[in-house]
Amino acid sequence: MNNVTTEIGELRALARAIRLETLKALTGLGFGHYGGCMSVVETLAVLYGEVMRIDPADPDWPERDYFVLSKGHAGPALYSTLAIKGYFPQDQLQTLNQNGTRLPSHPDRLRTRGVDATTGSLGQGVSIAAGMALSHQLAGRRNRVFCILGDGELNEGQCWEAFQFIAHHNLHNLTLFIDYNKQQLDGTLDEVIKPFDLAAKFSAFGFDVQEVRGDDIAAIRDAVLPQRSGEQRPLVVILDSIKGQGVAYLENLKNSHHLRLTPDVQAEIEKAIASLEAAYV
Repeated sequence: MNNVTTEIGELRALARAIRLETLKALTGLGFGHYGGCMSVVETLAVLYGEVMRIDPADPDWPERDYFVLSKGHAGPALYSTLAIKGYFPQDQLQTLNQNGTRLPSHPDRLRTRGVDATTGSLGQGVSIAAGMALSHQLAGRRNRVFCILGDGELNEGQCWEAFQFIAHHNLHNLTLFIDYNKQQLDGTLDEVIKPFDLAAKFSAFGFDVQEVRGDDIAAIRDAVLPQRSGEQRPLVVILDSIKGQGVAYLENLKNSHHLRLTPDVQAEIEKAIASLEAAYV
């Protein structure tokens, strides 16, 4: 087995662990954004498992890469990732969104160790990421910035203002991911506001575009692992994902954006948890 195959296997194992811990935390709480958490798991595994330069022992390390979860409702998946990587004890995940917690429903950089940006108001996170990237570029630093946006979030005009800014300043040290899971709070994208051709739109806005399956760890890794140069345009990776990705029951729901657990739903999710736990036996 070559090293690349071994690394991919390790990233898949990390994704399983993130998915498991996120399901456990949300199910312990009894409600939450299941669908959109699951659809970014593989991307988080690639970023925190290999691509990003990080030091969990020193979250404020000046030379680290930065991550902004613009779709802040997927915060529980980010928390699981940070806990598994050692930013804080994993048992804290069971305090998710409870009184006194350091893990609120959406990321808060003043509360949670390892969170680089407070997000939740959709459309704002990408502007924060653009500012971070520009500051690093102006200072001649080699820090990279990564940002995940939701596809429904693209309804916010602020996103497109930020994209134009990113391309104008050629922020090649910033990589965007669009979680194209085709659902948002009020229904499917096509029902609410059709996205039309996202790849063509981003290309017209001055980006290099790669389209990959949202659960294809090898393809996500290959898209973002190489350091980009000043001759390249900013990169956007469109993740062709599924709401509830990796959990068959959630994938087949009409809308899993936010769930409050009934006994039947909880039983189905507990089956998924048991299945993921069995993978470690």
